[in-house]
Amino acid sequence: MTTVQWLETPCRQGVSWGVPWPRGTVAEGTSFALADGTPVQSWTTASWPDGSIKWSAHAIGRSERPESSYELVAGTPTAPDRPVQVDQIDGEVRVTVGEVSWLLRSPQLIASIVYNGEEVVREVRLVSLRQSAPDEDLGCARQQTTAIVDNLVVEQDGPIRAVVRLEGKHGDWLPFSVRLYFYAGATDVRVVHSFVWDGDPDRDFLAGLGLSADVVMRDEPHNRHIRLAGPSGFLTEAVRGLTGLRRDPGEDVRRTQVAGRAVEDIPNPEVSERLHLIPQWNDYTLDQSSADGFTLRKRTAPGHAWVTIPAGTRSPGYGYVGGVSGGLGFGLRDFWKLHPTRLDIRNAAGDVATATVWMWSPSAPAMDLRYWHDGMDQDSYAEQLEGLEITYEDYEPGFGNAHGIARTHELSLRVHDTTPTADELAEHAALLNSPGLLSVSPARLLEAGVFGSWSLPTADDQDIEARLNFLFQYYVGQREQRRWYGFWDYGDVMHTYDRDRHTWRYDIGGYAWDNSELSPDLWLWYQYLRTGRADVFRFAEAMTRHTGEVDVHHLGRWKGLGSRHNVQHWGCSCKQVRISNAIYRRFYYYLTTDERTGDLLDELATIEEMFLAVDPQRKVRPDVYSPDPHALSVELGVDWGALAAAWLTRWERHGDERARARLVGTMADIAALHYGFLTGNARLDLSTGRFDTSRRAISVSHLSSLFGLPEICSELIDLDLDVPGFEKAWLDYCRLYLLTPEQQAAEVGQALQGISLVQAHSRLAAYAAARTGDAELARLAWRKFFVDEGDQLNRNAMQRETEWKTTPVDGALMPVDEAAFISTNGAAQYALAAIQNLSLIPEHRNDRGGMAWNKSQRSPDAPS
Repeated sequence: MTTVQWLETPCRQGVSWGVPWPRGTVAEGTSFALADGTPVQSWTTASWPDGSIKWSAHAIGRSERPESSYELVAGTPTAPDRPVQVDQIDGEVRVTVGEVSWLLRSPQLIASIVYNGEEVVREVRLVSLRQSAPDEDLGCARQQTTAIVDNLVVEQDGPIRAVVRLEGKHGDWLPFSVRLYFYAGATDVRVVHSFVWDGDPDRDFLAGLGLSADVVMRDEPHNRHIRLAGPSGFLTEAVRGLTGLRRDPGEDVRRTQVAGRAVEDIPNPEVSERLHLIPQWNDYTLDQSSADGFTLRKRTAPGHAWVTIPAGTRSPGYGYVGGVSGGLGFGLRDFWKLHPTRLDIRNAAGDVATATVWMWSPSAPAMDLRYWHDGMDQDSYAEQLEGLEITYEDYEPGFGNAHGIARTHELSLRVHDTTPTADELAEHAALLNSPGLLSVSPARLLEAGVFGSWSLPTADDQDIEARLNFLFQYYVGQREQRRWYGFWDYGDVMHTYDRDRHTWRYDIGGYAWDNSELSPDLWLWYQYLRTGRADVFRFAEAMTRHTGEVDVHHLGRWKGLGSRHNVQHWGCSCKQVRISNAIYRRFYYYLTTDERTGDLLDELATIEEMFLAVDPQRKVRPDVYSPDPHALSVELGVDWGALAAAWLTRWERHGDERARARLVGTMADIAALHYGFLTGNARLDLSTGRFDTSRRAISVSHLSSLFGLPEICSELIDLDLDVPGFEKAWLDYCRLYLLTPEQQAAEVGQALQGISLVQAHSRLAAYAAARTGDAELARLAWRKFFVDEGDQLNRNAMQRETEWKTTPVDGALMPVDEAAFISTNGAAQYALAAIQNLSLIPEHRNDRGGMAWNKSQRSPDAPS
């Protein structure tokens, strides 16, 4: 039925992935198999309105020789030789895969891991350190806590893939959820840990957050091995080293120990009789304090000095502790990118060693989430709006609280029956940081008819394709040069550039972290859909992990709402669904089946109720208004677009009739409004999920269509939900926005006010032109896309001397290449307009009313 291939190189570990299907082609309940007989487990993640499968999910286990591609067909899947087995008894869960057995029970995550009948690991647990004041306050004591699991749920029980969710708290705060993923044939478990910050920023300071595991040590000290990953290899040591001694144990002994094999005999008595005089190295630490460097140290025992080891730059975040009779590999994905992080090995010379992966390193200053300024006396809305005028920050007392933000980390624990080889360790570290993923081709994604209006790149549009590539590569380079890394920051990009200081405006109010402003998430995902490029996928993946977790409040007074752009991700008082928007997460969920992203989508099931908690327009309302459950003010652009995405996703994932009714009902209500989308806003009755359709006014915002509204409307119209008038209401908005004031007045009685972001809105005109066949409107769309009208990213694109390129900057803090004309608003909206215009009206791109255009003109710096 369809072919799937690896996103990157074929990998041997177990993997899950998603496949879309054209509407009506795959019936509900269809069984799937792989044509070559590889065992596969399948389930449905979304359905079309007719009940047919829209997205299916699949998993295969570990394979010694994975195929370069697989053919997914309808049929009965082959049963695995050694399936994942899940047994639940008296609150305990035992997962067995071949020779490995994991016992899960409260209060730990994993009580024990047994390999070939021998216990290798015991008490896998979450640990944290908390203090009541920041580090600069003297006398600040740290409190260490072991997290308690109070809920355990088996979400999948094999035969290829098992998933167990565990929930609890880190002491009396920091709610967490952990998912453990097991695959047939694998000796590793993937650990996805998500926590929500619920402390008081003035009194609670997280000083350490980690995952610890106790490893049983049975071998002689010289047959116990330590491995810690550097950028190109591993620190390769034994607890009791036999190399470099004054007396030589023999080349075979030295080679054997370094290779991690058992040293059975030491023929030189000058060594064998003095083993007790060789120091045993008990403790090791690798500390990644920044994106640029880690330090290493070791000691023989507590109470003795640490000995430093040569340091390095960027560690992959993987290690091993154990011996020739077994041990544990452990690691954290994106280790250096999520700094400050740390790997610890303790008591390696004892009977039980402890390995800890620190997601927040205890060596770093305690996490400080206090607000970044004192408010500067902005106590009234009037004063706050004045502040907005100068620093673009939407400040409000109390709204900069980080309460409810979250972060997800991906970790790996892999048990061994002997010390792994250097090649095996390198493979495991690489798989940790670039997990395998299978996917259908861009052409096959397009054929399925998912995600609205987009198309594949063509040879006829190399000028635009070069610019799309230039923009992506520029942000990749800026992330590296500007070091957009760190625990809370990795995955986001900055909003606006400061050409005078040759830096992004990291310290200027609303110009700093972007927080999904004007949909860079959508740009990246659509660029991936149409190209299938792994580098684009990984960039979009990191952004989705960040924006879905850090930029959104997951509990408390703003639960389900996101925060507008700010110096701190959570700092803005504008808490809106435009940031928590489901449309930004759906791509990753459907392509990967990631259950954590599914949780984030589920958090939005009744997101409309949050309009009772926060009025997004409270500071600028010309009318008297207070939130009323029977008359909630909802903006028909950024608000309804996000609600529609949440309702659609809920309906297609879970068959939720409440969500369907609210989606279809409000679509009908927008169609019934006298001016449709031009009305600007309407009042929603929470009890019925319907709008009041009596409003007869026109109110247009330049932002209404820039947070996923065109994309979700395109999907809804493609679904053909039998809502008379909805398509016309949307096409009227798309058609009128860029017409002349005289044309607008002739149709609706007045010129539209607030028209801006012209290039971004060219895709709306393109959509209306494509649906109606209006060639003149199509020509208008391309003119508005190409011709500089002041608020777009063309820089007089028809002139070769102003083509896009970067300029090296000397004298800045770090060597950088800048393109000072680029802002993230412009980049994201240029890309979305380009992608959709090329999809909708490609035949008109060189027909714009006599305006010449040379497609061969493009920057030599921009690869095709």
